[in-house]
Amino acid sequence: MMNPLASSSPTGRGIAHATIAYVIWGLFPLFWRPLHAIAATELIAHRIVWSLVFVAALTVALGGWAEIRPALRSPRILLLHAASGVLLTVNWLTYVWGINHDRVLEASLGYFLVPLGQVSMGLLFLGERLRARQWWALGLATVGVALQFRGVGGMPWVALTLAVSWVLYGFLRKRSALGSVAGLTVETALLAPVAAAYLLLLAIRGAGALGHASAWEQVGVLSAGIVTAVPLLLFAAGARRLPLTTIGLLQYLVPSLNFLLGAFLYREPLTSARLLSFVFIWAALALYSAEMWRQRRT
Repeated sequence: MMNPLASSSPTGRGIAHATIAYVIWGLFPLFWRPLHAIAATELIAHRIVWSLVFVAALTVALGGWAEIRPALRSPRILLLHAASGVLLTVNWLTYVWGINHDRVLEASLGYFLVPLGQVSMGLLFLGERLRARQWWALGLATVGVALQFRGVGGMPWVALTLAVSWVLYGFLRKRSALGSVAGLTVETALLAPVAAAYLLLLAIRGAGALGHASAWEQVGVLSAGIVTAVPLLLFAAGARRLPLTTIGLLQYLVPSLNFLLGAFLYREPLTSARLLSFVFIWAALALYSAEMWRQRRT
């Protein structure tokens, strides 16, 4: 069988890279769940610091400083990436907290809502217009979210926080000229002093994971940077070779895998109301994706 990564077709390589990235992201609970004994705030602080180490080394290896230097002299770009970095941190923190507090199903709902949230953002702030089927898709998604209130016994704040933070993050990143790696380097560089100070404070108090947690947990926190950066690089490689329609369809792999893990591996409660909610969300995504595909073919 031919290795998809070795395919001579740019589209084939793009699909392979993007699919691997989305599968890694979809299986993230398998990485974060064993680290549940460590506070989510400490995990994210490690993720920021070690992500910076990894992407900075990668930037040096690829000669990418030429792209970053002008950004460091631009207050607008620095402010833009400071804001996007905060949103990324909120997203990471909420996701890891949700995974480690038996909210995998709710986290998957959040990422199911992202494409529809992006549509809403374009409608409200970019003057974009929707076709009739896209309005139906938004309506179905709204019903699905409403059913989640009953399914989780209250406000699904994990799902909504994940969706809103990621949509706003993407909205800000579209306004930056920096590429994926350069943008992540600037964002983590701006956040790293705060994260490093927090980890130093924990170490002084003798409460940090390094030197105190199990060997696996220490390896886990030290690997957070690589685990963060590798799928991002694969995604960037795939996105350059694929149309947005294909990327939009492939991204549903992430919440789908999260959903399967939450329902069948971690045995989280899947009430009839919650299952019906996901049915409405999947129907909305199917309708919206079919309309996107039809428009592109036209």
